[in-house]
Amino acid sequence: MRYVCSFLALISLATAATLPLTVSEISLMLRSGYSANAVEQELAARHFADTLDEGKRKSLIDAGATPHLLEALGSGKFTAPAEELERARRQRDEQAQQRALAAAREKKNDTLYQSQLPKRQASAAAQSAVDTITPVLKGNLVRCQNGLLTSYYDEELNRKKIYGLYFSAHWCQPCRKFTPQLVAYYNKVAREHPEFEIIFLSADKTPDAMAAYMKDTAMPWPAVEYSKLTSLSALQKFAGSGIPDLVIIDSSGKVLADSYINGNYVGPAQVLQHLDAFFASSSNQAVVTR
Repeated sequence: MRYVCSFLALISLATAATLPLTVSEISLMLRSGYSANAVEQELAARHFADTLDEGKRKSLIDAGATPHLLEALGSGKFTAPAEELERARRQRDEQAQQRALAAAREKKNDTLYQSQLPKRQASAAAQSAVDTITPVLKGNLVRCQNGLLTSYYDEELNRKKIYGLYFSAHWCQPCRKFTPQLVAYYNKVAREHPEFEIIFLSADKTPDAMAAYMKDTAMPWPAVEYSKLTSLSALQKFAGSGIPDLVIIDSSGKVLADSYINGNYVGPAQVLQHLDAFFASSSNQAVVTR
């Protein structure tokens, strides 16, 4: 399944798709690739149930909101009627209670999991993990050299044990903001950790756009060849609902850190923090899983 940015995938559960939109939901739509016009169409159908103070205005601007959209929200053009706001408030309260109950159950399960973790880790360490990722990558990678995409030397993959799958695209503004940070991080740790590699999986519209993105940001890591992106389901299954999405896996396909935790987007920057902790761990056990 393609990992194009899709806000509707995040709000299709229960009755969320019929509730008036909030600033956080509008920001997520914009970050997920919705145009300002598409957001306004959604607002016309579902209305707006939030205030627009300076902090929220800034978050919308950071997400890519246009002056016209900000003006429309501030003018009250899309504000929901009072009875609709009250109905939405009750529904959101009910959803919050359901989430609280789910969180309590999850915490209970996590406590049980943590108590069993040492035994699980000892058992995992005693078994030799099967490398299922490297064979998928071989023959399917390219890298950018002197501004051109060339074949990747597959023998370099033989020493890789940890992969960062980077789902991103040039048209995605948050991606372009994060990618230079990821390049700097990679250049800092790659020499000390030759077992680590990042693999770029593009969501660009054309192979030329993908190549331009790799060149413009000086990506030092390889990428899945554009024509083969849709056929590698073994990698696409790790993609979240939106980008930028960074997922750290070991060579057996076990998720070590993810931009999505329990379905909630925490972002790729937090993944780098988990990865630092992973590298610092003498046991190299998983730090966080989706």
